[in-house]
Amino acid sequence: MRLWIVILFLVISPTLSAQKIVLYLKGGGDLIVKEYRIEQDRVRYYSIERSTWEEIPLKFVDLEQTRRVEARKTAAREERAEEDRIERSAIRKARVELHRVPLDYGVYFLNGDDVQLVEQADVVVQGSKSRTFLKIFAPIVAGKSTMEVEGVESKLVSEDGKPMFYVRLEKITRLMMVRLRDKKKSRVVQRVWKQPQGTEIMEEQEEIEVFRQQLAPGVYKVWPVDPIPPGNYALIEYAPGKNELRVWDFTTRAGAHTAASGS
Repeated sequence: MRLWIVILFLVISPTLSAQKIVLYLKGGGDLIVKEYRIEQDRVRYYSIERSTWEEIPLKFVDLEQTRRVEARKTAAREERAEEDRIERSAIRKARVELHRVPLDYGVYFLNGDDVQLVEQADVVVQGSKSRTFLKIFAPIVAGKSTMEVEGVESKLVSEDGKPMFYVRLEKITRLMMVRLRDKKKSRVVQRVWKQPQGTEIMEEQEEIEVFRQQLAPGVYKVWPVDPIPPGNYALIEYAPGKNELRVWDFTTRAGAHTAASGS
């Protein structure tokens, strides 16, 4: 019988419970309480300062302000709890995705349910008086040069306007997705300027805004924020001003089947 009385009292009584509640008073000041209950014309509260139950006339308590402040605190707690839930869910999902990424260093295209290795492209340095064919490091002479990949499109062709990639690299200085500028027989990745005097190098490229989700140290999932139109693109990794560039090119076009084309 006593149990039912306690349950009924908790249900019908206006009760607010929390570790610390500020009970505001109409004449100014406040009481720091653990819990309070409205009992007819009085407010019964548990004082944190004195660790005991006390009472105060209801007319002295500013219930409107007390409830308004507590409502804001409750909403903030619920918002933080939801953010924590979303973060925990994202961490769990990232752990699951991490198992899909091969252990070997490289860039991988998420092709439906398959994870496909993207070949690193060879970079051609095209200068006003020279043309150099190297893999990662390329000598830049004073003046203007372009960093290019040969061919009018990539071996990797996707019909998805928001292609997704996994990146696992031992060293990542600056990773971005860029749109390539088409030439007659090649595609320009970067335009590079080197001062006649000194070693300063400046690079310019057409960057695409992307999401970068870190799955683990040195492991990322990368995809465009907005769908990208058909054309030639690449993921690039480079150290600004250091003349280091790695390129993984791909092509998107409407109606194409997501596949690695050998042509």
